[in-house]
Amino acid sequence: MLADADGLTALTMRRLAERLDVRPMSLYTYVPGRAELLDLMLDDAYAAMPRPPFADVPWQQRVRAIAAGNLDLFERHPWAAELSTQRPPLGPGQMVKYDYELSAFTGSGLDDVATDDALTYLLGFVRNASRDIHSARANERAGGGDDQQWWDAVEPLFSQIDTSAYPLAERIGAAAGAAHASAHDAHHAYRFGLERTMDALEQLAARAAENS
Repeated sequence: MLADADGLTALTMRRLAERLDVRPMSLYTYVPGRAELLDLMLDDAYAAMPRPPFADVPWQQRVRAIAAGNLDLFERHPWAAELSTQRPPLGPGQMVKYDYELSAFTGSGLDDVATDDALTYLLGFVRNASRDIHSARANERAGGGDDQQWWDAVEPLFSQIDTSAYPLAERIGAAAGAAHASAHDAHHAYRFGLERTMDALEQLAARAAENS
């Protein structure tokens, strides 16, 4: 897919027509414009997501599976993480995805509104984390090198900073850099963030149980 290979900026009606070897204006007999094309693409990507039956396991495990499934979606289609979902495409892919993911919260004790809020919160976290992961990968592909190469390049500039004026930044930054072998490990940030997200959802469910 053009967007998978080159990103959303490369996806124009003209380039798509060239890829399909048709006249650009002929595309408008199928879709009114690029916005509608993106809606169809996103809905199609949603429809193609695997949706295995949930096993009889705690709801937290099912919610983690939802997070992993969406991270995989954005790995395969990075452009999907860039599209706003405030007004999602109301196609069959969106509806089956939404229904399936809501069902992961069965047994959590959350009411309908809280369940929708919890799913929105989870998916927002995954979407933002996937953008960081993709950005880090894109920097490497663009010749920015890995984190060690980046540090080697900026070390002369960094060495000119009097870090003694920033003791917390110096101490904690050094500890984090040594622990993750990088200035920012996007995959570690995802794993850490998912645990904190699950903590928050479990606390929400616990409060719902207390008030029921």
